[in-house]
Amino acid sequence: MRTVTLMGILATLATGCATTGAPLEPWLDSYSLRYRSASPPAFPRESLSKQVATANREAPAARPGTVAARPAKAPGGKSRATPARATRPTPVAGDARAKVVTTARALVGKTQVALNGRKYPSDCTGLIEGVYAQAGVTFRGTVQPGDNGVTAMYRFARSRGRVYSEERPTPGDLVFFNETYDQNRDGRRNDGLTHVGIVENVSASGTVTVIHRVRRGVVRYRMNLERPHLRRDPKTGEVLNDMLRHPGPNREPVLTGQLFGGYGSVLPKSPKAQKPVPVALR
Repeated sequence: MRTVTLMGILATLATGCATTGAPLEPWLDSYSLRYRSASPPAFPRESLSKQVATANREAPAARPGTVAARPAKAPGGKSRATPARATRPTPVAGDARAKVVTTARALVGKTQVALNGRKYPSDCTGLIEGVYAQAGVTFRGTVQPGDNGVTAMYRFARSRGRVYSEERPTPGDLVFFNETYDQNRDGRRNDGLTHVGIVENVSASGTVTVIHRVRRGVVRYRMNLERPHLRRDPKTGEVLNDMLRHPGPNREPVLTGQLFGGYGSVLPKSPKAQKPVPVALR
């Protein structure tokens, strides 16, 4: 009976993309439970950008032989994803960053990512795929054997744009996380990249607001890489990092800053606002 109850609790806490808790609510009480996701966070699929669902049609079947047994490792692991072959650049909308951020903000609180009549997968990569599609960016041709959707997006960013970790992120960029759940269920932290979100903004104190998809829908989390081990600022009480993974027995919860895997940029810089010309000079 206890086993059934425990599994029920874990299933309730699990999310569609290996994240737990709420960004603006108190921490969950089950710290002693090792987090296990009830479903994979980013399902391997032949093309991240094929039409996955519409109001009246079912998703097309993926080609056989494209799903690998294990996900590829990325930063934080011993191996890295191999860059994809160079392909024709994807046309990108004029101010793509503004479009990405605006679209992501409009989805916060939604339980389903549906844009322009298309429904996207209920995981973290589904949010990215749908939002970026509105700006003219697709992730076709980036899945290789061993990938999950997150590692494929990381490879796309590395081959079509850039990945970085040291500088201040730009709104609209991708943010990757390592080891947000035990994907291969071996009890070890050896799963590489397992989660991805979108940078919404960065505060003056360096706290990054991330929009991402979890089981209960699209939410906001905070992350501060200058103080990755702190949940709150001890002086101001400001939330610095949200809990992204439940720990093993007798371990502290693992926060967003502790599981940070890197940023990815595939969008052009937003156009600079033109300064007004004085009337006398017109």
